[in-house]
Amino acid sequence: MEPEAHRFQLRVYFEDTDAGGVVYHASYLRFAERARTEYLRDLGLPHQQLIARDGLIFVVKSLSVEYHRPARLDDSLVVATRVSRLGGASLDLAQGVFRSGESGEEAVASLAVGLVCVRAATLRPERIPAALRGLLGPHRGRGSG
Repeated sequence: MEPEAHRFQLRVYFEDTDAGGVVYHASYLRFAERARTEYLRDLGLPHQQLIARDGLIFVVKSLSVEYHRPARLDDSLVVATRVSRLGGASLDLAQGVFRSGESGEEAVASLAVGLVCVRAATLRPERIPAALRGLLGPHRGRGSG
């Protein structure tokens, strides 16, 4: 991932793994969700503020995961998140899960996530507010990382 990607650190806990101590495939979705939440929070726009101030939420429209190598119990991971496309009411993110090793970071999984901004009361698509677009715009990367 490019240097401008937001980075969120986490530890693999027993609850994240299967009986063999390997991270269960669906756990990566939780890791990515936490990283997206912290990305918005670090931009100064936590979910609760977006809901209370604008009546808007982001919903997942599409999700693709590619698993590169297994993560295990007690691993220290980083989820890197960057905007790959910013549309009128939609936002595509590239997220990578990395483990630090002796030879640097190694890719564990890659996610491509499509989000849509919707009105919380109706769940109908709404244009992403200009203030939020301004926060997201400078953090966009190129490609699918």
